[in-house]
Amino acid sequence: MTLGAHTPDIGSHGLIGDMSSAALVATDGTIDWCCMPRFDSPSVFAALLDSKSGGRFQIAPVDSASTTQSYLPDTNILQTSFTTATGRLTVTDFMPVRRGSLSEDAPHEVHRVVRCESGKVDARCVFEPKLDYAWGVTVLSPLREGVQARGGRQTLSLLASVPLHIDGDRGGRAVSRFTLRQGESASFVLAYGHGRPVRVSTYRTEARLEDTRRFWQDIVAGIRYDGAWSEAVKRSLLVLHLMMYRRTGAIIAAPTTSLPETLGGSRNWDYRFAWLRDSSFTVDILYRMGDDDEGDKYIGWLLDQCKLNDRKTRIVYGETANSSLRERTLDHLEGYAGSRPVRIGNGAARHLQLDVFGEVILAIHTLFRLQGRILRRAWALVTKFAETVIFNWRRRDRGVWEVRGRQRHFVYSKIMCWAALDRAAGIARTLNEDRLAARWSRAAETIRQQVLTDGWSDSKRAFRQRYDDDALDASNLVIPFLGFLPPGDPRIRMNADGIARELADGPFVWRYRPSETDDGLDAQEEGAFTLLSFWLIGNLLYTGQVQKAAEYFEQIMSHANHLGLFSEMIDPRTGALLGNFPQAYSHVGLIHTARNLDRAFSGRPLSDNLAATGS
Repeated sequence: MTLGAHTPDIGSHGLIGDMSSAALVATDGTIDWCCMPRFDSPSVFAALLDSKSGGRFQIAPVDSASTTQSYLPDTNILQTSFTTATGRLTVTDFMPVRRGSLSEDAPHEVHRVVRCESGKVDARCVFEPKLDYAWGVTVLSPLREGVQARGGRQTLSLLASVPLHIDGDRGGRAVSRFTLRQGESASFVLAYGHGRPVRVSTYRTEARLEDTRRFWQDIVAGIRYDGAWSEAVKRSLLVLHLMMYRRTGAIIAAPTTSLPETLGGSRNWDYRFAWLRDSSFTVDILYRMGDDDEGDKYIGWLLDQCKLNDRKTRIVYGETANSSLRERTLDHLEGYAGSRPVRIGNGAARHLQLDVFGEVILAIHTLFRLQGRILRRAWALVTKFAETVIFNWRRRDRGVWEVRGRQRHFVYSKIMCWAALDRAAGIARTLNEDRLAARWSRAAETIRQQVLTDGWSDSKRAFRQRYDDDALDASNLVIPFLGFLPPGDPRIRMNADGIARELADGPFVWRYRPSETDDGLDAQEEGAFTLLSFWLIGNLLYTGQVQKAAEYFEQIMSHANHLGLFSEMIDPRTGALLGNFPQAYSHVGLIHTARNLDRAFSGRPLSDNLAATGS
């Protein structure tokens, strides 16, 4: 399947946000995905999921133009430049972020500053919102300096310094055509909610732009990293901040829903929620890079969420208490490039996935090691989770990939149960909790011995996906990073080689063979999983293959989009990005891999972050 004429490539977008919601801006000046006021709120623009009726907001030259897109240095402020036959125009897009208390609400605004840099350019604005996921009718009404849109329970105003006219022929659309000469500019402010000011000057766009610039640059200034690939590392940290819900500390997996893992397929999921797994890996890197404030905010959120025990602890949460994860389909939307269904909510919230206890404890263990202390509530959570693992590790679950087929004994889940108890025991010993340390260590060793016996395939010379057959799974590339096997154990190299042989093409790694895994999706194919490329590179580093690791890393880095952003998956045949975009997991893997490659080339030992996140 190929993209239609009006379907933008996933990778042709930049992301802006205010740590409450986010918007994707294509290289043609179109905002074609935006949810307000939160990441998981109904969309106000969704042309990315339905190019005909999803809704969009475009500012661009009237005439044909060549385009470039970049972020202002060390910020999440996006600038799209258009060069026409008569001049050059820039559109600067940002969502204001207030300084000060982390509990403050975001303004819920998108500011777009249009400036003629040279010559003269005829430009136009097309504002076509489709509120509430384009369900029902969105009605536009005039304001003193713009228009207001209403639909469902949402209200959205567009204020502008140039005249806007409601298009009576099209209905639900406002347009503006204006001419700018060198040095002239126009401002547009998209404001969510009732009772907003109706004059564009009230929003102080230039002052907000400068405040927002300083906010992002201050975050970058605090990053503890000056090694190789520093620009990619900084960009990844900025991307991760765009996925943090500032009011609570929740960290979402991605700001989009239903971008397909294969074009035309049904592997389309809503990732606008906080998976404990992804979030824990993210907070680990925040602490390691010096961003203690955001890391502490997440730990506070985590401790608030994880108050229930084994069967009631969920693997994924909304960013607030009133977030709904009930999975539904939006059958009125055609899906990205016809990839249906479009889903909102995520049924994985009901899954049993035993690995999550290990990943949460790993994050707390990292904090404990870096700061030398542990909050009483955090220790209580470690104790609860360790005991939960002891009583539940023998159960079947749905594994790290959240399969929708039968529950099985997944090797990755067992290994993470071992990691949970191993790290919990380490914390306990430091706290002189010798009885607990001994209890958890014994259970960890029991799990380890079972995995070594039942999880290893002699015929494949690699660890199995699950106990009952010899199918492989690339999630087992995590094994050396956790210390599950001692350094130098030949099974580490054999396992990586076996996975590379069956599930990889150079640096591109697939999760598993769909034909061998009952994932409930009828063996549909999918793209190569970006994070697993970084895990494979980590295995190469771990086994001393530094040059090959560097070559693979450069190959993967060449598949980032024009802004250095990665999605969940890559199509190795075309280089196209697939899956939800951008993906926090992918950028966490990038940061760890860059740091460890830098260490390897400088002759230093690999960072102990291998023991926490796998790259």
